[in-house]
Amino acid sequence: MTATTKTSYHHGDLRAALLSTAMTMLERGEPFSIRAVAREAGVSPTAPYRHFPDREALESALAARGLRDLKADLSRDRALPNTIDELADLGVGYVEFALRRPALFRLMFGNECDHASEERVQAAAAVHELLAEAITRVFPHSDPLDLALGGWGLVHGLAYLYLDRKLTGPSIEDVAAQVRSSFIAVLTAQRSG
Repeated sequence: MTATTKTSYHHGDLRAALLSTAMTMLERGEPFSIRAVAREAGVSPTAPYRHFPDREALESALAARGLRDLKADLSRDRALPNTIDELADLGVGYVEFALRRPALFRLMFGNECDHASEERVQAAAAVHELLAEAITRVFPHSDPLDLALGGWGLVHGLAYLYLDRKLTGPSIEDVAAQVRSSFIAVLTAQRSG
């Protein structure tokens, strides 16, 4: 960040300021350490340690924020689904989030979950609950956990295939159409034989 755009932290919520700074650095593709985040936020090199004992704790807090953002994206402007098509829209939303915020998505899912971070555990549980509730509404007589896990595996795999450029689409609309049709095909496939 240039001297003209850098802002110094003076008061208020230090933890939030550090997270915001770290998120900006992450999404710009800059490697960050606790010291780099402190420098960018305009605080002393030791100030972040009051909130984050190490980089892993900072990354876990960023992952929790990302999970909350993901849940908000999946919930925004839509009711819980009643049809497979509407359920597929959640899958599309998941992949679109990954493509819009790839560095955060990779941070959220690229490392082992920090089960000692209550914040991260609660944020992940909220996403899982949303998916299980959505599955239950569309498939009331099935095991929502198994279907939610299968649906998540499908869209998560598609998200990484697009992120890693193993699959490509000329536009986000084409990607959305492919994710939607794949999701619907899997959930409506009948056993043959």
